[in-house]
Amino acid sequence: MFDDPLFIIVLIAVLAVAVILMLGMGGFASGGAFNKKHSNRLMRYRIVAQFVAVLLILLFVWLRGGAN
Repeated sequence: MFDDPLFIIVLIAVLAVAVILMLGMGGFASGGAFNKKHSNRLMRYRIVAQFVAVLLILLFVWLRGGAN
């Protein structure tokens, strides 16, 4: 499965969502200037990255015949 390029792209997309989410949660937990400056932007990035990741997952399942 790790030799499938689409799987690697899906994995990278999911990891990107997780990293953006952790950055947003860390900024929210610490508060302060970083949270005020970047919280909305990070959550917008997370939503876009999550949308792309879900589309890639659906594409992977569809192309690999997951509906058998």
